[in-house]
Amino acid sequence: MALVTTAEVCDANPQLIVNGELRALQPIFQIYGRRPVFCGPIVTLKVFEDNVLIREFLEEKGNGRVLVVDGGGSLRCAILGGNPVVQAQNNGWAGIVVNGCIRDVDEINGCDIGVRALHSHPMKANKKGIGEKHVPITVAGTRICNGEWLYADTDGILISKTELSV
Repeated sequence: MALVTTAEVCDANPQLIVNGELRALQPIFQIYGRRPVFCGPIVTLKVFEDNVLIREFLEEKGNGRVLVVDGGGSLRCAILGGNPVVQAQNNGWAGIVVNGCIRDVDEINGCDIGVRALHSHPMKANKKGIGEKHVPITVAGTRICNGEWLYADTDGILISKTELSV
């Protein structure tokens, strides 16, 4: 994926776009981390102002996967911080996309992992452990299912029903 941009993927696959197998997320995310280009199979998570399940996922081996978190678009607190991102980097996650806020931006920007989030926020999240794992979510105008593929670069984020051979 490093040599092929998301724009080139879109240009080369108009039929996948027409039939809905290739979708672009609305351009609402800020780019964090030292890996602006990343891709991998998706793991979905739905939470609201709570980061316990996010931390649990990132403690697992990532095996090149991308965690996509529907945080409800909340701008009231950060649901991802530096420590879990360091752990995700060390556990082999390719990236994390958060429909919500992050904090510890300087620490995250030092990590060799791709991170996308709406904004940064200094307040921490709740720790109740409430949420849903591996469920279909809607983020940035797009329905995303567990097991689909995510492709991200500085032009945007694509979701594909299958792994693309580019």
